[in-house]
Amino acid sequence: MMDVPLANQNQTPCQQWVGQNGWSPSSPPGPLYNPLPSFQNLSLGSPDQRPPFERLRPYTQGCNNNLSSYSSGSTHHDNTWPNNAEHSVQHSIQSTNTSSGDPGSCQGRNVPPCSYPQMNEGLPPSKPQHMPPYFPHSSHQAMPPPLQPPYLYQGLLNGPQLQHPKHLPMSPLSSGQNINPLSPQSTPQTTIERMNVEATISAGYSHSHVPTMSPIQQQPQWTCPPDKTGAINQFVPDAAAHERNTLPQSPNSESRYGLDPELLPSAVKVMAEDRAEWEGKVFVSEPVSRLPPLATTSCIIEDRGNASPFAIRATSYCVPCEGQTALLSHLPLGALVSPLAGQNTGKKSLPMCTEAECVVGCGWCGASMCPAMGWQDCGQRFYCPFCGKLSEVPWQHYQPTKGVEGVRLDKDKRPELSMGSYEILSSQKGEAAVLLLAIDVSASALRGAHLEFVTQQIHTLLSSLNSETSSDIRVGLMTYDSRIHLYDLSPTLSRPHMLVITEPDDLQLPVREGLLVSLKDCIDSIDSVLQLIPQFSPEFDDSSGVPTELPVKAALAILQALSCPGKLLIFHTAPLIEIGVTQSSSGFFGSNKPKSIFQPSESVVSLAKQCVSQGCGVHLFVLSQQDVGGAWPGHIPYLTGGALHNYSHLQGELDRERFITDLRRTVEAETGYRAELKLFVSKDLRVSGCYGLFVPGPNPGRVAMATLDWRATLAVELTHSRALDETRGVAIQTALSYSTQTGERRTRVHTLILRCSRDLQDAFRHYQAQTLLTFYCKKMYCAVLERPLQELREELQTDVTEALASYRKHCCSASVSSGQLVLPQYLRALPVYINSLRKSEVLLPGLRSSVHQRLQQRCQVLRMDTYSTATHFYPLLLPLPLTVDSSNPPKPEEALRCCSASLEPRGLYLVNAPLILLLWVGTQVPACTLVELFNTSCFSSLPSGETKLPVLENPLSVCVRMLITTLNSQVSNTRKLWVVKQGDSCEEALQRHLVEDKSPNGGASYADFLYHLHVNSVRLLQ
Repeated sequence: MMDVPLANQNQTPCQQWVGQNGWSPSSPPGPLYNPLPSFQNLSLGSPDQRPPFERLRPYTQGCNNNLSSYSSGSTHHDNTWPNNAEHSVQHSIQSTNTSSGDPGSCQGRNVPPCSYPQMNEGLPPSKPQHMPPYFPHSSHQAMPPPLQPPYLYQGLLNGPQLQHPKHLPMSPLSSGQNINPLSPQSTPQTTIERMNVEATISAGYSHSHVPTMSPIQQQPQWTCPPDKTGAINQFVPDAAAHERNTLPQSPNSESRYGLDPELLPSAVKVMAEDRAEWEGKVFVSEPVSRLPPLATTSCIIEDRGNASPFAIRATSYCVPCEGQTALLSHLPLGALVSPLAGQNTGKKSLPMCTEAECVVGCGWCGASMCPAMGWQDCGQRFYCPFCGKLSEVPWQHYQPTKGVEGVRLDKDKRPELSMGSYEILSSQKGEAAVLLLAIDVSASALRGAHLEFVTQQIHTLLSSLNSETSSDIRVGLMTYDSRIHLYDLSPTLSRPHMLVITEPDDLQLPVREGLLVSLKDCIDSIDSVLQLIPQFSPEFDDSSGVPTELPVKAALAILQALSCPGKLLIFHTAPLIEIGVTQSSSGFFGSNKPKSIFQPSESVVSLAKQCVSQGCGVHLFVLSQQDVGGAWPGHIPYLTGGALHNYSHLQGELDRERFITDLRRTVEAETGYRAELKLFVSKDLRVSGCYGLFVPGPNPGRVAMATLDWRATLAVELTHSRALDETRGVAIQTALSYSTQTGERRTRVHTLILRCSRDLQDAFRHYQAQTLLTFYCKKMYCAVLERPLQELREELQTDVTEALASYRKHCCSASVSSGQLVLPQYLRALPVYINSLRKSEVLLPGLRSSVHQRLQQRCQVLRMDTYSTATHFYPLLLPLPLTVDSSNPPKPEEALRCCSASLEPRGLYLVNAPLILLLWVGTQVPACTLVELFNTSCFSSLPSGETKLPVLENPLSVCVRMLITTLNSQVSNTRKLWVVKQGDSCEEALQRHLVEDKSPNGGASYADFLYHLHVNSVRLLQ
């Protein structure tokens, strides 16, 4: 294992209520090997507290200093790669020798776990090693002239461009003997290797070659002595490594193997390169288009027959024709689907056509009309790529075709024929959505002294809706303790009537009229009830707790009686319990139950299914701090498209501001009700799994949801059923039928058309790391319901290791040594993303990880889109200016690598993650900066923890507060701002977000994880 689980994680599979629905398909076989060392070697608290490279230093005295030199020279070419440039990234890294060792040692591709050298004392440390990049030649380019040498890439992918290329081939050591470092056998030997690099331009493939002529230079490198059986027992840095003048690294950032983290592939640089290519520009999305910009890049999408990547983002934009080729890549085939998303970040409305005017889709499989349909017989019939059958065109929608390709004459006038995304307005109209409010009036709530504030904010919100909303909304109100109190708000009554239901198990509505009334007709009645609620007197003792399912059942009864969907807002204070549970659970760490802590109970799932069928989205506001061992109430809210909001009795100003913002966002969010998602794929593919926050059903290609917004994202996994036709390509379509707030029934259609290839390298060239991260996240976070966490972490590492081995074996046209790290161009950031996912609090809990926090984080991340997921697992570390000139505002600085080595004592840094904002203040920040930003000149007097920046009228304060406001507008939830002082106890919260470092819960650093990925991928090929 790479990581050290700091808490008991033994989870045996439980009652598999999600086993047959595609949410979590059958468990794949276990990993081929356990490639990483035992957790004792990677624990944070080691008896030897010296830096890792210092502990490795003694072994350099027993190693053969057999160095390989390489050629370098001046070349003249442009180092700026376009967005669709296709080249592989290769770094020199310590690895095993692929040309020596016992051949029999590699049978079965079983990779033994790595062993660490024993630690010696009292020897000087060695310096971190370099890992320059290398780019292999592509099979997609024209072959170069046979006598013309290729040129070398001039710089590092994540660092400043170098004047000369540097290639570090690895020289293996002989085994089974003691080597004197001063003996003649240890004399460095020089070799010359020629390397290729390619660049693919949008207009076509091209590359040039420049010969390199330079003296051979000796460079530091990694060497490893294989033993007699071919397995690697020791990993040591070369004794002749050149020392560099660098700043001391943070202990958390250091590699155990002496690798310099700054020279590893950088996710920050990948995002910066993509922004330089696409920021503010127009990306034309058309059938069989090139790779779209990354989700973290802000650009404009123009729909020309293919859905926007905001709606559908494929894991690979080139699908292998053969199923065996897809399996050979060891990477998932599928797509990320945001069914309610629009063309550009969900804000622009899509073109709409009425059901009567729209050309009818396939009559066999039910797929909607789209540009992927092929017209035949002069437009009388069309071929459906999703079922492979021909359908007749009704005479009302007939139009002749033109040209060899058979394009209809009215194509440009119909969005269903020319657009990748459009909406169909149904002729049927249902009931408008309603708003139900449920307020806890138990003894705990009445003693809390916060009900008055809650009722005031509800009244303010309803008054605002009454004046702003053009369409009238119906509202209902109830209170509850151990009983349900309904209110008849009929305008014909002189005052509202309270209706008490004493037997919630057999809930029967005494009346129907007056429970849901138009807001403009009942605003005064609701106001009178809200004023009386804080004055209620407690009638029952709630020490045993009040189940949150109680108001959910009452709301369902009201909605079912009136046949309408809606939102249910619950304001809960009493201790949390589940229906039928007399004692609160002892939690994960003290429980001997075999079931997973992430799995909801059967009663909760049954209630959530009823909410889905009725279109009831539950939003729960927990107003009191709950015990860790209590029941977690978030399953029903998140399974119904709602959310769970936690507060600490609403006593502080920050909690109250957050409550106000959350309440308004919940009510005003654009929402789809009673949604049904249908997935269609080409006839030679099938949907094998669907992962996300929803109540699973028997068919993964059909998903029912109570409510959803435009950010809700699902991961769809595809599998070959037979070989694909390379000429036809692949089509993926999502059809979401839903109701709007006013009751209109619409169907939103997204269609993505991809090309096929029989070449494995084409598939690798069209993967993106952020998309794979989001796919893996949703799949693994759904699998925690029934599989052990350690098994999931090992599966993640195994998949990436085998993918790198496959790329090295099948897609590297140039000869590479085992000491070179080989990565596809657009997967440079995949290792750091996967490592961050593996050591997340959900998959690797720490000592301070509460069960409620992990459950909450799992659901919050599962519903995220690609942008939010990428920034959650790799937060943006933004340096802030120390001074601001009012006449010349500073430009936003580029993000830094997410590690402690990027933090300087004289700096201010903002960590931007979807769930939290962290402001780190160094100990040497100038006093004038502290005064302008915090209104204090003393570092020790700065606030620590959750806080709010003071409103000061100076350029620096205005600049920082505007930046925070801008970042908060880009996320769906209200975030806390934490001020973290250097050296303070709150720094642990920051360390969890510095994902390139070792994490507090025992997760390995990025450098160590990448090292093991490379070593094990090379071993698989031996």
